[in-house]
Amino acid sequence: MNRREFLHSSALGVAAAAAATGQSAEYSRHDEYARDKLRRVGLIGCGWYGKGDLFRLNQVANIEIVSLCDVNSQMTAEAADMAVSRQRSKKRPRIYSDYRKMLAERDLDIVLIGTPDHWHALTMIEAAKSGVDIYVQKPISVDVREGQAMVAAARKYNRVVQVGTQRRSTPHIIEAKKRFLDEGKLGKIALVEIYCYYHMRASGNPPDTAPPSYLDYEMWTGPAPMRPYNKWLESRGWRAFMEYGNGIMGDMGVHMLDMTRWMMKLGAPTRISSTGGILVDKASKANISDTQTATFDFPDTRVIWQHRSWGAPVDPEYSWGATFYGDKATLKVSVYSYDFIPLKGGTPVHKDVVYELEQYPEDKTEKDLEKHVAPATRRHMQNLLAAIDKRGRPVADIEEGYISTAACILANDSVKLGRDIHWDQAKQDVVNDSEAHRLLQRKYRAPWEHPEA
Repeated sequence: MNRREFLHSSALGVAAAAAATGQSAEYSRHDEYARDKLRRVGLIGCGWYGKGDLFRLNQVANIEIVSLCDVNSQMTAEAADMAVSRQRSKKRPRIYSDYRKMLAERDLDIVLIGTPDHWHALTMIEAAKSGVDIYVQKPISVDVREGQAMVAAARKYNRVVQVGTQRRSTPHIIEAKKRFLDEGKLGKIALVEIYCYYHMRASGNPPDTAPPSYLDYEMWTGPAPMRPYNKWLESRGWRAFMEYGNGIMGDMGVHMLDMTRWMMKLGAPTRISSTGGILVDKASKANISDTQTATFDFPDTRVIWQHRSWGAPVDPEYSWGATFYGDKATLKVSVYSYDFIPLKGGTPVHKDVVYELEQYPEDKTEKDLEKHVAPATRRHMQNLLAAIDKRGRPVADIEEGYISTAACILANDSVKLGRDIHWDQAKQDVVNDSEAHRLLQRKYRAPWEHPEA
């Protein structure tokens, strides 16, 4: 298959998927982009999700994977092998262990950032300075001031920045928003429950060891506090530690809070209150909470988050999702489906996620790929490309990612302080709380300097 045949086939696949979910008009209106245009792409962070993002972009655009960067040489080698087999030029990307050297080449159009959370801010800001457009994974930062600096950098250097909160690009969720919320079929919505009951918190107590030879652990740790190396850190297990992220609240909660804000056109919460901790699995090395509840107050709407990494979900069909309570109907939404449940008469509506395995056969065999999420990631990438071509803001613009991320960080801060936090979005600061104010910026490990320092 030559390049034009590939792009034509890709366009047909996207159109077919959009038509299957009733989104063809939405796609043509907002996500048109130059399909033949060659985009030079680099990836910082070549682990599970970084590769997933890169090869979804490769499926819907004419790209050359020029550069790969990771402090784990095994990960860059695996990503490079995949790139050779997937990209149409069959060229092997250049490999770097320091993102600054990769960006200094000034030969990229787009940079994807799939590092652990504690590296998002510095890599994204440096990428903006280098003149590229950016796709950065969520949550965008580990403290609030980092997020503010990221928004400032995007605006200062006129960069398009899409955040990996791809619920905003999930076809069946877009349909639910249009069909039920936008048309007012739920009535007045005063309460939304968002939740995650996955047993995803790492358990056990593996011993600390010396880092392996293929990992530059000093650079991996970067600005975060230095912990003894543990085998959990090489894979997704780093999420077990607050030193590198914001726990399940920042990992899973940010998705559902961001989705709710987008679906209901909400800004930033004005009051955040949260309680929780390690209530069940106290023996694990993990230091993130296994139980947490948070309340986000918006004008006329309350959003309540809960996660438990133990016990049974409230609804087995919705272990991670959102329930919108209106005075006319209820809507349940997850990455797998939605259910519209009218209160008085009417017909319930159920819709499942549409997989695209035939249009994109690589999805069938790609290691660890979330097949149900791949269509949303492709659409998110298409939206990014359209925004780049128009020099506009994508659906998950960095500022939207900042608001959702900051709210989750403030919820964790509320747990630490044991009290509500009041937020002034106009001033970008907490209200009358010096302790909470100090928590907005954490100390960086030398020699790294905080972008707000």
